Parts: sequence; structure tokens; C-alpha cells
Amino acid sequence: MVAGENWIEVGNLTWFYRESKPPGKTDRVPVVLLHGIPAQSYSWRDVLPALAEQGFRAIAPDWIGSGFSAQPDRRDFAYTPDAFIQALEQLLKALEIQRCSLVVQGFLGSVGLQYALRHPEQIDRLVILNTPLTTAAKLPWKIRQLGVPLMGDMMTQDPLLVDRTLEGGGGYRVEDKDLDVYRRPFLRSSDAGRALLATIQNLQLQQVTTEIETGFQQWTQPVLVAWGIRDPWLPLDIAKQFIRTVADAELVELEEVGHYPQEDWHEKVSAALIPFLRRQVVS
Repeated sequence: MVAGENWIEVGNLTWFYRESKPPGKTDRVPVVLLHGIPAQSYSWRDVLPALAEQGFRAIAPDWIGSGFSAQPDRRDFAYTPDAFIQALEQLLKALEIQRCSLVVQGFLGSVGLQYALRHPEQIDRLVILNTPLTTAAKLPWKIRQLGVPLMGDMMTQDPLLVDRTLEGGGGYRVEDKDLDVYRRPFLRSSDAGRALLATIQNLQLQQVTTEIETGFQQWTQPVLVAWGIRDPWLPLDIAKQFIRTVADAELVELEEVGHYPQEDWHEKVSAALIPFLRRQVVS
């Protein structure tokens, strides 16, 4: 089973997303998977069909500004967390997803956690992979430099930034055929680099993590935190600190996995994710 590639117009934005559907009818809640920086939905390419085989409709969009989704000028899209949250809300509405399980990863995955806090009635359960969860989380220099004026303007126009960042986050070599997909938006247009620059400059990490840290103290739905413990940027202590404050949260430590678990070792991600999603399904 392979993930299908789709585009959808939502308002004045074009979203690209990958989707795997189960072979027959299913009553399982769909799963939405959100990527981090500077990745794409492509990072979920092996997790999507694994979910579909277990009866889940699985959808992974490219964030606006990332991958093969629209890369509007910052005058037309603010690239702030609030702008991403609003765009995600409209996307889920357009896809007719009223309730889902949400899987988030990385420094833009944090927007998914804000979305969950603001729309708890839409979230069945939540899976968090290596995402900034507390105010102790800091943007690593490897990513922060991409948002520095002048330096960032030049660096975000270099397609090889993807290689350096994805491999720097886990210590594993990403296959050339996969890097070709990640680089393609940057080779196609300078808009991809400008959108990445705007995204990093507007991350508002301190405010975002404050909202996450505070908001999840009242969270009641089941949460799985699956953490690549070789992440050089977000230490395991952040995950441990977070789950102590959440009523129904569990932690799975992913050995030999870095910041991008779904890229580093997708089998371990699926092995943690699927039992959690299946166990929580109410018959």
C-alpha cells in the first residue's frame, strides 16, 4: 500500500497532502500527521501505509510554505503560529475531518499541539514525537541560523540545507533518492527558501511553549510521547518533565533515534504508534 499524493484548494491556499486509506470500510478515527522543519509530509511515507493496514485513514499534509504546498509571500500569509493554526482548521474542515488522532513532530509540530489545545473536542488522542513541549526547549543554531537576516536569506536558498539539517538532527545519512524529494521545492523556486525564512523568524517559540506547558495541565485525552533519545536539540528531560504534568500521558523512549524519528527509524515509530491508537479505540 502506497500513500497517494493529493492537492486541495482551501480558500486562497493550495495544500499538498499524502494519504493512505485502509482497504475496506473502517470505523476508526482518522490520523493526521504533522511534520517539522525543514521536512515535509514525505517524512511520514512509511508510517502512512502502516497505519492504513491497521484500518486507519492516515493523512499527512505539507505545511503551507513547506514541501509542495503553496509558498505565498509573507504579505499574503503571516507564517505565525496563529496563521498556521487557522490554516490547519480550514484544511481539516475541507477534508471533512471532524475528529482525528493527531501526530506531531518537530519545531512546527508544536503548532499542532496549540491546535489541539484550542480544539480539544476534535482530538481523539495525541502522539508527540520530539517536539518543543516546555519553555526549556530552545531552537538549535542549526535551524536558528536559517532565520537570521542576510545569513538566513542566503542559506535558505541553498537546497543542501535540507541534507545538513535532517542529517544533523539524527546522525543518520538520508538516502539520495529521499533527499531529492526534500530538495525539490528549493530547486524549483526561491519561494521555498523565503517561506522557510519567514516560518523560522515567526516561530514565537517562547510564547508557544508557554501555551503548551500551561494548557496541557488540564488535558484529559490520552497522550503518547515517543521520543528519539539521540536528539541533539531536544533532550529526553523535556519529555519527562512534560508527561509529569499531563493526566493521561505515557512515554516511550526510542533508542538510537534522533530528532526526526519517522525519518531515522520509521519501524520504531509505527511500533509505538499503532498499539497506542488501537488500544484506545472504543468498540
